[in-house]
Amino acid sequence: MSAPSVSPPARRRWLGLGLIAAAQFVVIMDTSIIGVALPDIQAALGFTPESLSWVFNAYVVAFGGLLLLGGRLSDVFGARRVFVTGWVTLLLGSVLAGAAGNAAVEIAGRAVQGAGAALIAPAALTLLMTMFGGTPELPKAFAVYGAAAPIGGTAGVFLGGVLTEYASWPWVFYVTVPIALVVIALTPLALPRVRAGRGRVDLGGAITATLGLAAVVYGVVRAPEVGWASVETLVALGAGAALLIGFFAIQARSRQPLLRLGIFRAPQLGAANLAQLLLGAAWVPMWFFLNLYLQNVLGAGAFASGAALLPMTALIVVGMTLAAPRLLARFGAKPLIVTGFVLLTAGLAWLGIARPDGSYVVDVLPASLVAALGMAIAFVPSLGTAIGAARPEETGVASGLVNTSYQIGSAVGLAAMAAVAAAVSQGGTDVAAATSGYSAAFLGAGAIAAVGALVTAAFLRRPAAPAPAAGAAAREEVAA
Repeated sequence: MSAPSVSPPARRRWLGLGLIAAAQFVVIMDTSIIGVALPDIQAALGFTPESLSWVFNAYVVAFGGLLLLGGRLSDVFGARRVFVTGWVTLLLGSVLAGAAGNAAVEIAGRAVQGAGAALIAPAALTLLMTMFGGTPELPKAFAVYGAAAPIGGTAGVFLGGVLTEYASWPWVFYVTVPIALVVIALTPLALPRVRAGRGRVDLGGAITATLGLAAVVYGVVRAPEVGWASVETLVALGAGAALLIGFFAIQARSRQPLLRLGIFRAPQLGAANLAQLLLGAAWVPMWFFLNLYLQNVLGAGAFASGAALLPMTALIVVGMTLAAPRLLARFGAKPLIVTGFVLLTAGLAWLGIARPDGSYVVDVLPASLVAALGMAIAFVPSLGTAIGAARPEETGVASGLVNTSYQIGSAVGLAAMAAVAAAVSQGGTDVAAATSGYSAAFLGAGAIAAVGALVTAAFLRRPAAPAPAAGAAAREEVAA
């Protein structure tokens, strides 16, 4: 058990929230910052066109596969300790990726970065609940945390272009190092030390869950390239399914499981996690194909494309930090999540009629703002409900679970929409063919968002703000 420590004073909670928001910012930034640098990385390290995607995929596979384990480690060893360990791991992975001299080392560095992110993300949410649970500031804290994601995604596009053009490609990885050092230095001052749990880590469950999730993510991110019916895809998905079945069998028999199966009986938890999964499956493909439409159809450069996303990012920040907490307090979670999905569906449907000879003002800006507003008001209540529905001692597992839901949804949604876009465009490289593929991807993502609205309306039974009782009990675990 970790040694007792005094919880930071209330005035330092907002500094602590800043560190937690920095965690979300960096985790998302590290997925988007490499885009502009990929051609330089390919030339410098000898990647083939087929293997280059693993500069991105290695991070996603490690992140998605290890999130559940990261949540359990947070519960057993203490959230702050795991938070710092994650930042140290992310720092080392960033140095390794930046200093790589060949493709294998580069992929290894990205995987280490993903492992660090998988430790950071659930621990950050546990610390947020510890500091703000049961207080009137909890919705605002969730809003700040949620807003850090789109800011990180947009900042990654800009920083990637600036660093690649004016420094060199390794700096898209090295830029994480000073942020990590500052967070590590400030963590003892601003974040509480939570008592470590009395349990142990279920190694059998950890191995099967990690390998199973990694195999599923591997299968879905490779499928658009090698084919959904290919032997590689079927083997990966089949192995992933078998490992996950084994994981649930182990959990059912274990006295101290990695994921207590009874957690799914908690009111709201299953529906809120499904909402997060569908949000990721709809939102990430929209962001990905919107960038492609701006650059490949409208002819915008990397910087202009990033600038075009700024109004959408600004609306998300305002929506999450100002509108969503007030609306949540007045109406509860369910109406906001349903309304958010409806708006996201409308925005994606609008983008789905984009034209080959379109313009940013007509074809992109209004539709993207409608979609962004939907994301802003759906994300905060679904995240808070998923975390608050769990027992206080299982906040880390719940955090890992909801992060896993969003990441798996993102990976599956992007892979599926990439396949849809490729099938509709039929390999055509002209503007008309590309636009038809992108439009199909937008409409497919809109259909996912529509399913999210229906599922939330059907299964999220009562409109409730993120459960304050869970956070209040969590704070009682903070060592005095």
